[in-house]
Amino acid sequence: MSVGSRRHSARAGDASDPVRVAVVSQQYPPEMGGNASRVGDTARQLAQEGVAVSVVAPPLSYPPETYPRSWRRHDRTSDGEIDVHRLWAWQPSRIDPNPLERLAYYFLFALHATLWLLYHRRRFDAVVCTTPPVFTGIPGLVFGELTRKPLVVDVGDLWIDAAAGLGFIRESSLSTRLSRRYEHLLLLRADRILTTTDEMSSLLERAHGPAIAQRFLVAPNAVDVTRFDPNRGSGDDGRTIVYTGIFGHAQDLEACVRAMALLDHDATLKLVGDGDTRPRLERLVAELGVEDRVEIHGPVERDAVPELLASAAIGVAPLKDTPGLRYAVPLKTYEYMASGLPVVGTDMGAFGDLIEASEGGLAVENSPEALAAAFDELLADPDRRERLGRQAREHVEQHYDRRVLGERLAEMLRDLVETTGGRR
Repeated sequence: MSVGSRRHSARAGDASDPVRVAVVSQQYPPEMGGNASRVGDTARQLAQEGVAVSVVAPPLSYPPETYPRSWRRHDRTSDGEIDVHRLWAWQPSRIDPNPLERLAYYFLFALHATLWLLYHRRRFDAVVCTTPPVFTGIPGLVFGELTRKPLVVDVGDLWIDAAAGLGFIRESSLSTRLSRRYEHLLLLRADRILTTTDEMSSLLERAHGPAIAQRFLVAPNAVDVTRFDPNRGSGDDGRTIVYTGIFGHAQDLEACVRAMALLDHDATLKLVGDGDTRPRLERLVAELGVEDRVEIHGPVERDAVPELLASAAIGVAPLKDTPGLRYAVPLKTYEYMASGLPVVGTDMGAFGDLIEASEGGLAVENSPEALAAAFDELLADPDRRERLGRQAREHVEQHYDRRVLGERLAEMLRDLVETTGGRR
């Protein structure tokens, strides 16, 4: 069945009217993390392409302990291009929330967003739901079914696969089977499915059948290249290895810390961010006695990231090597590349393919020994670092510029609203 064949035909409205889109996201700037950054950049780019964007998100919550608790039912802000509607939900109060706190954070927001969207259903021509978590698809699923307006599901990560691969859930459990069933219903209902890599599209098609094959649009974790300066010159201090982002269970930062104890060169690993594994990393640094080689910093504002990267020599992005993450390429990778940094990353799946295609870094195993050897290799050769960084920047400019992606997404939304009768 072709996309949109289930829809009623309807007048698409005046072509000069902007398409009105609600973007539902669990996190949104100024919150930290790759998902918030990705959604924020996409929303801004769509607005610049003439799409009327309204973001629906819970109160500021990440990192936990950063923001005061909010009891406001609805808080609206605007930057002139994007309206942001913060709807009340439970806010996690600690770095590693327990399962009940996580469920309250996710489910209460999904319920509130569903009711809010239905009440304001005439405001919007389409809805875009960003996952993970899987709960953010509920508002779009209900909105699409009851209004017959287009639903776009933006799949940033295969959350269930990653959780199963990392051992947090069992495939045979009832909750996992129900989650799989819900994901199946959501993707079958979607008019378009945005994925970050071709490998992610293939995994989803194998899991949910060929009926969704024609609905995929690959929207990679791109970057606004104008924000990052590849001409770093003396900014490269020749001794700083940097990681920016979430300290989560999917990132093998422990191997990076252990690698610093094996390094031949005088260098510093700078970990900038926050997350569930930070206490464990701090203990490991003390146990190994590498306080002089590993610095752990809290999150920085998004506007400070380009300057932070400009002062580094190498960017590292160590994903856990599990089948559930073979589709993934972290957003930070593109920011490193846009900054002209050579990337050291995990040699697996889509991530390894990117490093190989760009010739902009080294793809290695996640063992401390392999990481230490890669770091030493690059630290010893400034000319090679410069060449790899230049090739990385050129690859991002050609294939992962967010401005080009924004144009494609805006065109897709306009076509979708017009062909499915989204203006009702």
